[in-house]
Amino acid sequence: MATRRSEPIYSSAVAVGRTVFAALRLKRAVTGIEHVPNEGGAILAITHFGYLDFALTEWVIWCHNRRKVRFMAKESVFAKPVIGSLLRGMHHIPVNMKAGAAAFDSAITALKSGELLGVFPEAGVNASFTVRDLKSGAARLAAQSGVPIIPVAVWGGHRVLTKNHKPTLRDAYKTLVSVTFAPPITVRPDDDPAEVTQALHDQLQGMVDTLQRDYPVDGTGQWWQPRHLGGTAPTPEEAAAADAERKLRREAEAAERANKTK
Repeated sequence: MATRRSEPIYSSAVAVGRTVFAALRLKRAVTGIEHVPNEGGAILAITHFGYLDFALTEWVIWCHNRRKVRFMAKESVFAKPVIGSLLRGMHHIPVNMKAGAAAFDSAITALKSGELLGVFPEAGVNASFTVRDLKSGAARLAAQSGVPIIPVAVWGGHRVLTKNHKPTLRDAYKTLVSVTFAPPITVRPDDDPAEVTQALHDQLQGMVDTLQRDYPVDGTGQWWQPRHLGGTAPTPEEAAAADAERKLRREAEAAERANKTK
């Protein structure tokens, strides 16, 4: 069981986040929060449409039972001087996208010690605002650690801050953020990770469909609404193509920088 020790950096970060959300007068609608255990390890598998999904998820859990969530994040983020110090101080877990064994082992250790672990199985912010194919890490972590997966869908947070859209106070102010938690999924050691991952994908997409259907703000013609619901967000195919182009561009820029230092 994880010890509820005092963590000034984590508590301070939560306080800052709550202050910012209060200043923006964000509204939250939360369902299924009872599925988050008051103690013991669990994996929170979260949809990823906006950059603040991690903070919004932590916000609603903190308000519910004051539990801390340890998130897995790209190693490059930890390299940033200020942000990296905060992430390390909050005991989040850096992930090397090309060699993730160390992060996987750290995550298993955290789960077995009773921590809540937040993961984004889509592996990056998804600009289509539909759930794309998932990585199998959550299924493998659950099978090896013996803890359940709790699916989490967040809708509305992308209106505050996401990629490919310059944030404005008008978009963010008084935005409703809907967060829903599904019952835990138990994964046995001999379960097929691919089958578990597909079931998790279907579960998350169904949750997102419900949140979008019940969202009280009309998204017709809006950038934040998926194309199939009348919005102007890119289709999954367009978003995937843009991500692939962005990756190639970044790789080329990295190679150019490396050549300049030789």
